[in-house]
Amino acid sequence: MKNNVIFGPAGRPIDYKGSAYKACEYIANEGLEAFEYQGGRGLRIGEKSANILKEDSIKEDILVSLHAPYYINLSATDDKKLAMSVDTLANAAKIGEWMGAYRIVFHPGYYSNNKPSEALPIAKKAINMLFEKLEDMGIEEYTFAPETTGKRSQLGNIDEIIDMCSSFDNFQPTIDFAHIHARGRGYIQEKDDYNCILSKLENGLDIDRLHCHFTRIEYTQAGERRHHTLEEEEYGPELQWLLESFIENDWKATIICETPLLDKDALIMKKLYESLL
Repeated sequence: MKNNVIFGPAGRPIDYKGSAYKACEYIANEGLEAFEYQGGRGLRIGEKSANILKEDSIKEDILVSLHAPYYINLSATDDKKLAMSVDTLANAAKIGEWMGAYRIVFHPGYYSNNKPSEALPIAKKAINMLFEKLEDMGIEEYTFAPETTGKRSQLGNIDEIIDMCSSFDNFQPTIDFAHIHARGRGYIQEKDDYNCILSKLENGLDIDRLHCHFTRIEYTQAGERRHHTLEEEEYGPELQWLLESFIENDWKATIICETPLLDKDALIMKKLYESLL
């Protein structure tokens, strides 16, 4: 039986030499149980390769998610940019359906010249356009997972993500705890700060399994600057407090490791979690 909290890398494991879409067996042999396929710089995987990934993930019992391109901006004021973002997310949904991804992770956008209060309504209109496009394409198997963002210029603080996910079917959050920490200029200072985040999610959404990202992170006044490994303890946030909060509150979660050491640090995360059970 799987633990309530499972772990995996954001992308191809460090020492793995093969194609990313064939990585599930390697990840399973390491003892990990999740894999986030990275399409941040563009989705270049075809249907045949995506189907192989799906078949391998089922065989190896790996829970797959897909990260959509970083250039998506659902709060763009330029109609062409907005339409391109909708098209990109629709294409991600198509690919996600091919590979059996249980979440399609994406960064919602930027405030740009908008006030923060103006950006979210623009994004919601774009999401309605997205649903229309998906219906026209005949795509039915998808769950979009907008991510809490790390820069203060980006749409995607935790309240905006909860609002977005509570407004639409087939939407569940991706909670990047490092982004929350960096956006808040060191927000997570004790375990209760994690408990506050989880309570806010529990009060605002119906979540069966929480999809998460974690890394140690360096930040500036503007927010996120650089990811760091788990052993670089001068950078937060603290992992053990999060794992204790999940255990004490009986949460199911998938933690995708985004440190520079990916699967190696994911295994350290899993070992720490199991030591706390």
